[in-house]
Amino acid sequence: MIQRIQSVFLLLVTALLTANIFIPVGSFLDSNGALYPFSPLNVNLPSAGLNYTPWGQLSLLVLAALVSFATIFLFKNRKLQIRMGIFNMLIMAGYYIVFLLFMLLTKGRTQASFQISFGLCLPLIAMILNFLAIRAIRKDEDKVRAADRIR
Repeated sequence: MIQRIQSVFLLLVTALLTANIFIPVGSFLDSNGALYPFSPLNVNLPSAGLNYTPWGQLSLLVLAALVSFATIFLFKNRKLQIRMGIFNMLIMAGYYIVFLLFMLLTKGRTQASFQISFGLCLPLIAMILNFLAIRAIRKDEDKVRAADRIR
């Protein structure tokens, strides 16, 4: 049953979240006019002495990608598949909360401003695709229940 439309949606969610790990989600612009990219793999802001990996964001992206990929193979248990999809939506919402906290704390430590990049939109697109997958799974569940009532 991997050829179902929800499986395609979930596979796209996995691809978007995996790509978001490597794509910069924004850039810090320090007072000298230098632009420093910020991705979930690395933050490098020499003026503030920051050069590390934001593990909270990285772990949430990896977890969400793994959950969406594992959800594809739960097609025999549609109720669990729906629950995993909802859990994945919560993880992606948590990613945005952690990102916002990290950005505000970093801006508080430095005089750098932050510019948002396209990479920040990828988890939002993944959330929309995940919602569409949940909706398609619910339609399948309704069809199965309707067929069981006819028997």
